[in-house]
Amino acid sequence: MDEALAVFVGIDVSKDRLDVHLRPSGEAFFVSRDGRGLDELTARLAACPVALVVIEATGGFETTVAAALAGAGLPLCVVNPRQIRDFARAMGRLAKTDALDAEVIALFAERIRPQARAVPAPEATRLAELVARRRQIIEMIGMEANRARRMPDKRLAKGLARHIAFLEKELSEIDRTIGDGIKNSPAWRETETLLKSVPGIGDVTARTLIAEVPELGSIDRQKLAALVGVAPMNRDSGMMRGHRTIVGGRTCVRNTLYMAALAAIRHNGVFKTFYDRLTTRGRPKKVAIVAVIRKLLTTLNAIVRDNTPWRIQNS
Repeated sequence: MDEALAVFVGIDVSKDRLDVHLRPSGEAFFVSRDGRGLDELTARLAACPVALVVIEATGGFETTVAAALAGAGLPLCVVNPRQIRDFARAMGRLAKTDALDAEVIALFAERIRPQARAVPAPEATRLAELVARRRQIIEMIGMEANRARRMPDKRLAKGLARHIAFLEKELSEIDRTIGDGIKNSPAWRETETLLKSVPGIGDVTARTLIAEVPELGSIDRQKLAALVGVAPMNRDSGMMRGHRTIVGGRTCVRNTLYMAALAAIRHNGVFKTFYDRLTTRGRPKKVAIVAVIRKLLTTLNAIVRDNTPWRIQNS
């Protein structure tokens, strides 16, 4: 594609409409977020030399839009809203309307040029929804359990116990549905088997990675670490020199990998040795655990990429 003719598209997704902005022309329009509006949108964009379309992940409203754009063969990237907010602040764009948001997203697409990636198949999208719902139920169980511990009224405490029992039943049903989905998909079943060949990786971690990191095995370890949010970022400002932190990324995946790293440190000699070496050198335990997460993620990425189980790769 001729760089001079390339069009970068930003789309602000709301419940009822889509605000669209094209760079560098500055053309802007909106369509309804329904079948007719999506048809109009894909037709208009298909007539342009589109280099990239960027939309924000907006809690589910973007799913149908992303599927329609991907189905039309348009290069698409769904980005974390925080990236757009940080970019807008850096640009001094503090005003906020749907049309202005679309313009900022288009500017982000043109100047940052995030990598376009395929939208998951419907089955993968459903699995991601199930994994997200499982996480919500676990959070609700935790909150209700905390309330029950502080509840002096026995009658109300019994009500909380019944609700916790109900949520635990829902959790079991979701786990069963996720398991059935994995078993009925040869591709997922193979990937799950590969991931679980690593000591310390169980059902929850494997299924979370399959559902929420479709890029696993297809990008390099640096990009993957940044994607998940375990890549150390510079914080050299003022008196803060040489300090590195992890920020952004896919929080739910990072939290799952944190627990997997703890399991790997206990049950996997390779990762235990790596962790012990870091702590012996004086690294704080949390820093060492994050390093284990990165090493674990790199290992899992290579296993999926090479289609080679742990026991063979590390024999």
